[in-house]
Amino acid sequence: MEIIVSDNRLSPNEYSPLALAFMGDAVYEVLVRRAIIGRANRAAGDLHSQSVAMVRASAQAEAANAVLPHLTDAELAVYKRGRNAHPAHMPRGSRISDYHAATGLEALFGWLYMSENFDRIDFLFGIILDAMGA
Repeated sequence: MEIIVSDNRLSPNEYSPLALAFMGDAVYEVLVRRAIIGRANRAAGDLHSQSVAMVRASAQAEAANAVLPHLTDAELAVYKRGRNAHPAHMPRGSRISDYHAATGLEALFGWLYMSENFDRIDFLFGIILDAMGA
């Protein structure tokens, strides 16, 4: 998933955990959509339903648990920074622990993206897909 990133930016370690999660949310969404479309050409409504099931906080919390044993020390530190961040709102129907884990996962994917570590993104997302049986 290589997309050109502007050279006029901070070091990935200088972004706030919520800024990283903001970016990571978009990166994760694209990865999910790519995986779903890669499985079958379906109606947009079906694709959307499958996407929502994979990006909701509880599913991302499960994904975080799947990748945690595979993280480097630096990646784990970013995940924890994101997990411990205090977002301004929380979606209805989500457990706070799931939402924090999901924010940590999104921060991790945002950090990896801003670090231009696309191979690592693909590796970790592959672990997630295997864990989800996708």
